[in-house]
Amino acid sequence: MKMILRWFPFGDDSVTLKEIRQIPGVTGVATCMPKIPVGEVWPLEMLESLKKEINDAGLEMEVIESVNIHEDIKKGLPSRDRYIENYIRTLEHLSKVGVKVLCYNFMPVMDWARSDLSLELPDGSQVMAYRHEEVLKMNPKVMADVMAKKARGYSLPGWEPERLDAMAKDIEFYQNMTQETYWENMKYFLDTVIPYAEQYDIKLAIHPDDPPWPLYGLPKVITNRENIRKFLDLNKSPYNGLTFCTGSLGSDLKNDLPEMIREFGKEGRIHFAHIRNVKHLTEKDFDESAHLSSCGDLDMFEVMKAYDEVGFEGYVRPDHGRMIWGEKARPGYGLYDRAIGANYLLGLQEAISKMKTRYK
Repeated sequence: MKMILRWFPFGDDSVTLKEIRQIPGVTGVATCMPKIPVGEVWPLEMLESLKKEINDAGLEMEVIESVNIHEDIKKGLPSRDRYIENYIRTLEHLSKVGVKVLCYNFMPVMDWARSDLSLELPDGSQVMAYRHEEVLKMNPKVMADVMAKKARGYSLPGWEPERLDAMAKDIEFYQNMTQETYWENMKYFLDTVIPYAEQYDIKLAIHPDDPPWPLYGLPKVITNRENIRKFLDLNKSPYNGLTFCTGSLGSDLKNDLPEMIREFGKEGRIHFAHIRNVKHLTEKDFDESAHLSSCGDLDMFEVMKAYDEVGFEGYVRPDHGRMIWGEKARPGYGLYDRAIGANYLLGLQEAISKMKTRYK
């Protein structure tokens, strides 16, 4: 497997490529182009410039995150075809700069939700936290304001200011949409785009809903084993696959993550692994935590063991980390704790690999 880190370009990240290059075992970055409006084509010239910057730092750019799906596609509006055509053109441009995997999501209106971006733990570290009742009491505009104030000056993925004004109207729109209609809109997108993903040799890897349960009456679909199976069956091409995020899916304690990895990994449908841990206070209240198994509810050894059992050779990134040692950075994306997480996961991988050969 290839260990990579997420990196935000164009001066939007306090973490530098030089610092990422110094983390043992990290070979590349998963990056994005947050300044391109949702639904517009990602320009080839900008991608070529971005690739050169990353390659010149000694890193690879084989994974892209957050080519966001325009809301009209999710709504199934007549205008969706224009935005899908733009998506296909972006895939063509990504292929020309050597991108192999595209992580995206089909979450309606908002990509993710938290009630706190900088909850201080007893050890002084800070984490993003979710309190279900607090989130339910926030309308999207209030939540957007809260997140903006706590973002330390960074735009947050999925919560960019230009996307916020229409949130209330979008939520109202979805109150009259059935979940089955939403599945149909998703299938329409997949059936149109996947043939081009095959042509351009880019694997599409959908990210689960975060959190994986209903909010504000919105359709939530990538939430558990049954729904993931339904999603994969919408289009059975091997290019239609998953970003398997342990933090998102692990927020629901009913999800058996190692078994899900074994099932979907054996089929070659996991193209990208986001690995992080969460610590539950109640069934629907949790804090993000350090990656170490003892710090959260998820058994990272069993997660990595499952990936080893299915022979996973794709891309892995340590997902959201804590803020430690006084670091000031985009919430969840500081350097220090993610670097620790990367090497913890690589250490587990090495131990599991050597156990198989020495003690079989």
